[in-house]
Amino acid sequence: MSEETPGFDEKPEVPDAGQNDAEPQAADSASEEAAAAPAGDASQDVALLAQLDQARTALSERTADLQRLQAEYQNYRRRVERDRITVKEIAVASLLTELLPTLDDIGRAREHGELVGGFKSVAESLETVAAKMGLQQFGKEGEPFDPTIHEALMHSYAPDITEDTCVAILQPGYRIGERTIRPARVAVAEPQPGAAPKSAGSDSAVAEGEAPEGLDTDAPDKG
Repeated sequence: MSEETPGFDEKPEVPDAGQNDAEPQAADSASEEAAAAPAGDASQDVALLAQLDQARTALSERTADLQRLQAEYQNYRRRVERDRITVKEIAVASLLTELLPTLDDIGRAREHGELVGGFKSVAESLETVAAKMGLQQFGKEGEPFDPTIHEALMHSYAPDITEDTCVAILQPGYRIGERTIRPARVAVAEPQPGAAPKSAGSDSAVAEGEAPEGLDTDAPDKG
């Protein structure tokens, strides 16, 4: 007879009730997290877009401020440069205006033949420096009288001119660029009142039927 080995009766494994309940709960939480994930991403995107719009607005404002500051600075630089040039021109004009009497003395000495020796060299050096600083002399005999650059000190009439003319330069004028610092002082001649060009007079006499001089219109006809 065979001997039976004593042993334990095997019982079928029964699933734990708690474990069974946990598995559905885990599945539910996973599904809830999966459902909540898209909603969280959408809200995060909206917040990022709002921050991006704020950053763009702030950048636009700062850019506009920078451009305005640059424009103001450029205007300031131009204004300072313009003022600096104006101050320089005024200073140069003031200095050269004080030198005009000396330049007049040099001109008179040259006209009388007294500009000789060392005095001539100094006078020419002074005139050269004044010219380098922009001083220009103007005023010539025979040019038309212009009240904006000429000052009439003498007045006369002349039959051989057709407009007011500078017939003598009593003192030359001086300018710096387009700015006149002293007008030329001149003697002015005007056309003789009632005078008419000879050609116009002869033409009018012929046109009116007047006989030339030396022709006797009362002489009897010959034959």
